[in-house]
Formats: sequence, structure tokens, C-alpha cells
Amino acid sequence: MTSDEADALASSPAVYVHIPFCARVCPYCDFAVVAGRDDVAGRYVDAVVAEIRSAEPWRPVESVYFGGGTPSRLEPGHLARILDAIADRHGIADGSEISLEANPEDIDTQRAGDLIAAGFNRISFGVQSLDDRVLVSLGRRHTPPAALSAVRSARDAGFANVSADLIFGAPGETDESWQQSVSSALASEVDHVSCYALTVEKGTELHRRILAGAPAPDGDVQADRWETADRLLGEAGMARYEVSNWSRPGFECRYNLTVWAQGEYEAYGLGAHGFRDGVRTRNLRHLDTYLETVESGKRPLAGTETLSEWDAELDRLFVGLRRAVGVAHGPGTRAFLGDPDGVRLLEAGVVADTGDRLVVVNPLLTDWVDRVVLSLRGWEEPAGADIV
Repeated sequence: MTSDEADALASSPAVYVHIPFCARVCPYCDFAVVAGRDDVAGRYVDAVVAEIRSAEPWRPVESVYFGGGTPSRLEPGHLARILDAIADRHGIADGSEISLEANPEDIDTQRAGDLIAAGFNRISFGVQSLDDRVLVSLGRRHTPPAALSAVRSARDAGFANVSADLIFGAPGETDESWQQSVSSALASEVDHVSCYALTVEKGTELHRRILAGAPAPDGDVQADRWETADRLLGEAGMARYEVSNWSRPGFECRYNLTVWAQGEYEAYGLGAHGFRDGVRTRNLRHLDTYLETVESGKRPLAGTETLSEWDAELDRLFVGLRRAVGVAHGPGTRAFLGDPDGVRLLEAGVVADTGDRLVVVNPLLTDWVDRVVLSLRGWEEPAGADIV
């Protein structure tokens, strides 16, 4: 994907829908999820549909992403109702990407076919690992054969765009098992692979285990695992287009690229975050409170934030520099390259100035780049700056 193509997605409207239901909460998860509440799934769908119908009309969206939680736990008919509400309120453009996150144990050929009939054309499996020991440590319910079977079922049903998520640095993982996980995912002929480092979030079961003495993820080991993934995926013909994402040509995730281009997206459902007209929004995270609020005819907002032009410019850097194509020059990049820490990163070869863009050369050091961008929030907005 070229830089022009990536930047053009800043004008591509999108929608995110959050489905919070899970069979159980994974030990590393700090998202807005619930387990053991499937009894209110129908009521939740009614609430999301009502939330969509109460939104301000918009232009037709070009990507829709159902995340979670576990969207595949809902019946395809429930998911279709939500898609229909989006189409009725905003419109869905022809050729749009309609993505669904899925757990492998939820998908067989019949279910995959029903999802296609509901309107989905992209499915992203939470594979996480193809090593039994690692799956157990991550609290996952599927086995490696079940994950590969789910990918085959999606293909057999007609999904032409299939993605797999993997997690590296988990307890029980070895260099060999990680390499095998990546190689096996590639052998299943998925079109897209995301590889994420296991992170320790406060309040999670994983966090409590580590406080009790369990070993924490090793950053050096995780860096090695990322490099292994980058090598194997690159050798298989997948291009890295963001720090944690690789795809075959033309199979980049449009929704994610819209977000990373600082495009606008509506967000519906529990804890969902949106960005439209320069305003960030976030929804309530407590399920019962969300339901009661929507059912009373109110918007389920937990808060909003209107961005200044300078903060929006720094956000453009913060999300855009995760992309392999980086960001076009503007006031934010000039501030970055005028900061002593930014200069040091340039001289060290962590970032590069290509003349018209700022690009992260070493993705493993993106955290250092993020720190410089965050420090610029304390700067005064450049007088008369042409904010892009």
C-alpha cells in the first residue's frame, strides 16, 4: 500500500460495534467484556440498534468492524439486525469491508455461511497460538486443530478475506513453538496476520498472577519473537503495513487503516470509542448501566473530548507513525524533529526523514517515538501553523 493510498483513508468513514459477551474472560484481557451474561444478548442487540437509530445521520460508511468481546457468540441474525440498522441510519457503501472478530470454537461451515449471508465479508480469528501449552496459559478454549479447522470452514463457506491474530511472549512459549505458530498460520493460507506482544494490564488476572510471583513477559524475548514473525511473514509474501500487522497485497484491514489515518468513525455498544467532527466519544463500560441508559432514551456516553487543532495534529503522528508509510510532514513532524529527543532518534536511525514524510525505521522502538510525541503535548501550538 502506498503512502497516498493510506493517507486517503482519512476521508473513509467507518463504524465500530462492540460485542462484549465471552464464554470466559481471558487472563490478559482488560476490554469491556462480560462472561455468563448471554441471557441479555437479545436485549443488548435491541439497545445497540436503538443507539444507532438515535445517532446523527452520516454519509455511507466504507468499513464496519465488530470487535469484542466475542462477536461470534451472537447469532448471525442478531448481527444482521445491527448491520441493517447501520445501513438504514448511515448507509453502507458498495464494496465496503465488513469485519467480524471470531473465536475458532464458534465457527463451522454452516455458521460461516450464515455470517456471510448476514453481510460479513471479512473474518478475524483469535487464534493467539498454535501451541496447546500456550493456549492453556492464555485461557483459550480452542485447540490448534480446531483453530485451523475454523479457518478452513470460513474458506469453504466463501470468506475471501480471513485474518488470524497471534500473541507472542506468553508463558510456555518457546522460540520453536512461536515459529511453528506463525508457520502453521501461514500454511492455513490466511490473508492477514496480526502479531501482538502479551501485555500486562492492571486489574487483570495476569496482573494478579505476576504480583503473586509469576514471571512477567520478557521484553527482549518478545523483541526476538517479533523479528521472527516479521521474517517468516515477509518470506511468505506478506508485507508489514503497521507495527503489528502484515497482509497479502490488497488485504490490509481498511477499518484499522482508517483509524490510523485519523479518519472518522462512529462507535456503538458497551465501552465503544468513536471519533467524529473533531470530538472523541466513549461509551459507558458497565453493561447494566449501558442497557438502562439506552432503554431510557439517552445516549450511553461516559465522556467526550473536543480536540484542539494542535492535539489533533499530534494524534495524527501518534497513530500514523505506527504505519509502515509513516506520516506526511506538517507542524507536528517539524516539532518532533525540533525536539532534542526527536533529533536523537533521527540520528540513531530509529526514524527517518524521507523529505516529505517521517517514517519509523525500527518498529521495535515505536514506544520511544510515542514518548517524544506525547511530550509535544506540553508545547504551545505553533502560532500561525498550517495544521494538516
